[in-house]
Amino acid sequence: MATGKNKNQTSLVLHKVIMVGSGGVGKSALTLQFMYDEFVEDYEPTKADSYRKKVVLDGEDVQIDILDTAGQEDYAAIRDNYFRSGEGFLLVFSITELESFTATSEFREQILRVKEEEAIPLLVVGNKSDLEDRRQVTADDAAKKAGEWGVQYVETSAKTRANVDKVFFDLMREVRKKKMSEIKDKNGPSGRKKKKHCRIL
Repeated sequence: MATGKNKNQTSLVLHKVIMVGSGGVGKSALTLQFMYDEFVEDYEPTKADSYRKKVVLDGEDVQIDILDTAGQEDYAAIRDNYFRSGEGFLLVFSITELESFTATSEFREQILRVKEEEAIPLLVVGNKSDLEDRRQVTADDAAKKAGEWGVQYVETSAKTRANVDKVFFDLMREVRKKKMSEIKDKNGPSGRKKKKHCRIL
């Protein structure tokens, strides 16, 4: 019985998500809120932590693997390994800290360089939306930057749980969409050939 259960568990589709952003923006708080429905205010990991959870995505049982980077990856090789292993990225900044918003551009550049492609499942996340009175980054500015990158911008609060599930599930949908299109590309050379035959030269 148990073996069957384990077999079933390992056969679930796995989506690998990487939390990226400056230190102190709430990456860990978002992760722990999503994983355990708990708000941990001052959790500052000194190293990357990995979490795995079974969830239902649009009616399908899947597993999400979340790598919560510490935001202090001084060694480029370690950071690059993290990015290489990821299928989707939550690029997090704090709406109360302009510097963390500015840093998102550099983080995105690093991801693009490591992945060596443009179409990477990624969401820009403005965390700490409960601290509106301390806001330094407008929603319009953040949405504009995300729009330039062709990705979604969502504001979250790890404290109130606002949009926490949304960012993880929306990112998993993006990852799934990319996987499906890659499978199509692999399996569909005949489709492309047919198109070639139809070309008027």
